[in-house]
Amino acid sequence: MRLFGFDIARANGPLVSTREKSLTPINDWRGGWRTIFEPFTGAWQRNIEEKTETVLCYPTLYACLDSISSDIGKLPFTVRKQNEKNIWETVRNNITRLLEHPNHYQTEQQFRECWILSKLIHGNTYVLIARDNRGNPQFLYILDATRVLPMVSESGEVFYQINYSNASNLLPTDYPAGQLVIPASEIIHDRMNTFHHPLVGVPPICAANWPAVKNLKILRSSTDFFTNGANPGGLLTGPAGMSDKDSDAVKDYWDNNFGREKSGKVAVIGADMKFTSFAFKSVDSQMVEQMRYSDEQICQPFGVSPFIVGIGSIPSGMKADDMMGLYYQRALQKHIEAMEALLNQGLGLGYPMTVELDLEPLLRMDPQRRAEVWGKLANDGVATPNESRLSFNLAPLEGGDTVYMQQQDYPLDQVRQNKILVPAEPEPTPPPTEEQRSLAAELWQHKALNAAHGALYD
Repeated sequence: MRLFGFDIARANGPLVSTREKSLTPINDWRGGWRTIFEPFTGAWQRNIEEKTETVLCYPTLYACLDSISSDIGKLPFTVRKQNEKNIWETVRNNITRLLEHPNHYQTEQQFRECWILSKLIHGNTYVLIARDNRGNPQFLYILDATRVLPMVSESGEVFYQINYSNASNLLPTDYPAGQLVIPASEIIHDRMNTFHHPLVGVPPICAANWPAVKNLKILRSSTDFFTNGANPGGLLTGPAGMSDKDSDAVKDYWDNNFGREKSGKVAVIGADMKFTSFAFKSVDSQMVEQMRYSDEQICQPFGVSPFIVGIGSIPSGMKADDMMGLYYQRALQKHIEAMEALLNQGLGLGYPMTVELDLEPLLRMDPQRRAEVWGKLANDGVATPNESRLSFNLAPLEGGDTVYMQQQDYPLDQVRQNKILVPAEPEPTPPPTEEQRSLAAELWQHKALNAAHGALYD
């Protein structure tokens, strides 16, 4: 059969392209930590292991993943096009509808969150582009990163081998279960830092692994301690000459009657036996300081400030806008720009059209701050009054589509040429004629006589 313009045939089990039969898989170094963390050699055989699912449930690590993925997930996709006036306008087309409904089981918000989580946890995000009969993108499917393997042909072309079973396959029926090799033109591959190979990203969770494991062990020890009624262990001493059999029997008796939920009961012992409790001081253990230091180490690979996930306090003097700006620059911006660039490349978009994530929901300010900003934009002539009203979902006003400026402001070209046009002064009033003077004199005499008659009758 043919798929994406390639002759696909089943050879030795997996589906491979007859055009590129010699494919070399990339050495995937991540395979060792995807499923199990071994704290030390031989720990797995002793059932002392840290699975990925367990480490991801550590609160600080979970908060970092949730904060970044959810904040990027709430930024809607927009398709913008530059018009003849070099102004970017939002347009609606087939790409817009594709991004609003990427596939049959995810909303666009879930699609973005899944994209970022795969990148942060596995270091790689693989998005399969499903096309219609005309070759236009129809659906976007985020693949399980643990089931995708990059491969390179002898000519240097990149392919991706995906391996899905029937139970886990969410792809259309055009993609059968089993191994399928797909060309790079049909895969959007977003990856983190490529320390070892350009096609293999290293996730931040790799650097946050051991601090999370350490804190998990502290929590488990603390859980065991409080399960014992917050009572530390102790030393039970007996008379000299006690046999091993007798000591084991005393130990079993003590554990069964005064351990776990029975801790705190009154014990009556004889035969010169004595129980000495182990001293336990939280100050000596420095558990809180150790956990806080590890939490800060977990935040570092993600670029998240500790106070964003509730660790420590907000630095004095830092405003909400400063916090959001710092968070955006360190933790979100690189993922947002990478997603935009890869979607443009994968969907075949270019100048003058581009896909962007709308940052308005992320940088949205409180109403008072927004009123100050939009009011200043309108007063300085940057925005019209109706544009300011639109930001608050208010109806436009008549005459509000005009930019207003004060009269004393002058054009910049006149200021630079020192040719400011000063308004001309009004012409002086000409002197009255002889006829106007005689008429004025008669009018004055008439008013004077009327005033004299009025005074006489009074």
